[in-house]
Amino acid sequence: MDRTTPAPVPTAADIAAIIAGRRARHRRHAVATIVLGILLVALFTVALMIGNTFYPLDKVVRVILGETVPGASFTVGELRLPRAVLAVLSGLSFGIAGVCFQTLLRNPLASPDIIGISNGAGAAAVIGIVVLSLNGPLVSLLALGGALLTAGVIYLLSIKGGFAGTRLILIGIGIAAMLQSVISYLLSRAAAWDIQTAMQWLTGSLNNASWERVAPLLIAAIVIVPLMLSQGRALGAIQLGDDSASGLGVRVNTTRLLFILGAVALLAFATAATGPIAFVAFMAGPIAARITGPGANLLVPSAFVGAVLVLGSDLIGQFAFGERYPVGVITGVLGAPYLIYLLIRTNRSGGSL
Repeated sequence: MDRTTPAPVPTAADIAAIIAGRRARHRRHAVATIVLGILLVALFTVALMIGNTFYPLDKVVRVILGETVPGASFTVGELRLPRAVLAVLSGLSFGIAGVCFQTLLRNPLASPDIIGISNGAGAAAVIGIVVLSLNGPLVSLLALGGALLTAGVIYLLSIKGGFAGTRLILIGIGIAAMLQSVISYLLSRAAAWDIQTAMQWLTGSLNNASWERVAPLLIAAIVIVPLMLSQGRALGAIQLGDDSASGLGVRVNTTRLLFILGAVALLAFATAATGPIAFVAFMAGPIAARITGPGANLLVPSAFVGAVLVLGSDLIGQFAFGERYPVGVITGVLGAPYLIYLLIRTNRSGGSL
């Protein structure tokens, strides 16, 4: 009679090692998240204090609390504070959107920057500026619609025959190339003043930050982010595969659709407010994964990393050089070599974050 070898019974030492390892991972995740939060608060404070005129921290706090401080009330309250808040909200939105796509598709290259959603917003904005002669909030509204429409087309094309992450990425890359061709064609036929306006928007900039631009993104973040955070465990389960997630009680299709819609909405509102700030959505998730370690929920760390990237890059663009550069230029310089590195590493490791 054939006898199967019984599974080894874990000893008390094995169980203790597993528990210790789990606690160590949780501790690392908590410490990393706290450090990222402190760094973000520090950068936010610096952004409010420095500029052509330096204001000490006590004056900045008084302005935030609603007091009237000669000079500082306008400079800090109407110029620096909206810019810093917009940087944080857009970075947070790009970071969460990027890590959602990368987690759902289990591929670090599945970023909205790469799969065409940002290009959809850009193409719509350029059409509004060059063809329809729109400006201001109307361009942002058109960009919002372009991002949502592009995401819908990519998703619908990719689910034929069953959802497949690789198919979605390839379709997205193809649509991104087509939309980039549309943008290039429109810019080649545009008047000089329209080209300047369109390029400023396409680069990604916080230069026109105002409370009017902040408000829609703030409302979207308040509504969407808590909903996504509440489903963080389900997102982590999907990383294990659809069958394993279903076995754990996760409604896979519903959860995937929820996160895709939430990520697209955050990306669309952020892009409408600032333009497509390059590579933030792409970099935030992998950087957060390196900092927090394996098995961690990356939503909050990725949000913090995205906000730090945008706010830090904006400070570098404003004050590190003789001239001022839009934030998208700085993130592009940082993101391009990181993309090359990640392509090489992904090819060796099989594509995990």
